[in-house]
Parts: sequence; C-alpha cells; structure tokens
Amino acid sequence: MIYVWWTVTLLLMLVGLAGTLLPLLPGTSIILAAAVLHHFTVKQTVGWWTLGGLTVLTLLSYGVDLVSGTVGAKWFGATRWGAIGGIIGTIAGLFFGLIGIFVGPIVGVLIGELIGGKEIIPASKTTWGTLLGTTAGLVVRFLIAVVMIGWFLAAALR
Repeated sequence: MIYVWWTVTLLLMLVGLAGTLLPLLPGTSIILAAAVLHHFTVKQTVGWWTLGGLTVLTLLSYGVDLVSGTVGAKWFGATRWGAIGGIIGTIAGLFFGLIGIFVGPIVGVLIGELIGGKEIIPASKTTWGTLLGTTAGLVVRFLIAVVMIGWFLAAALR
C-alpha cells in the first residue's frame, strides 16, 4: 500500500510542477497538498518543519506571480497607473489561459499608462518590461516548485 501512496504523491507533484507553467492550475499548492497527503498516509515520513517550509515557498510563489509583471514594468519606467493596470491585468489574465497570463499584464500596463497620460510609444516601452517580468516570474515559480519537490524528497527519503 505504501507504493500506491508514493505513486500518488509523485504524480501529484509532477502535475504541480506542470501547473507552475500552465494557467489555472495551482502548481505549488498541488505540490504542497501532495506533501501533506504523504505526511498523513505514509506514517509521517515528512516532518512539520518541512511542511511549514513548503507552505512558505507556496506563498512566496504566489507573491512572485502577482508582482513579477508589475516589477518588470516599473523597471522600464511604468507609473503608478501602469503598475495598478498591470496587477488588474494579471488577475484578469488568469481567466484566459496561457495567453492571458502574458497578455493580461501587458494590456493592463498599457491601458494604465494611457489612462495616466503617457503617449503610446513611452507606454509601449513599459509593456516590454511587463513581458520580461512576467516571463521571469514564470521561471522563478518553476524553480520554486523544483526546490519544493527536492526538499520533500530529501526529507522523505532520509
């Protein structure tokens, strides 16, 4: 029976890893849920410190997801209007799949900058920063998920 739980845990973690790249699939939350499931089904091979650390990493990944596009836009000179538009665009983009993850923040920053009074060319430069920030955030979330899986395996197999 222990092999079944290990298989379920590892499959959930792989789904979670994919979820860091796919929209509307809470990747790091799935990895955390797999670790908690494993904790309670396989005689608590993973300790509470590990579960706490994985929880912190999960929250960190969501923070990165929320602000990465906005930070990229600010790096390229976005105003407060652009930053607000980027956050709104990020949230709205989550409902439109993989394309929405990239397009939502870009459109949000562009609209925010135009509302804030910027001309189209300077406003479009900040959208480039949004794209770079969003892409960097995607990479960081994936790396956090890899660290989470590595931490779990190190704790569970010791």
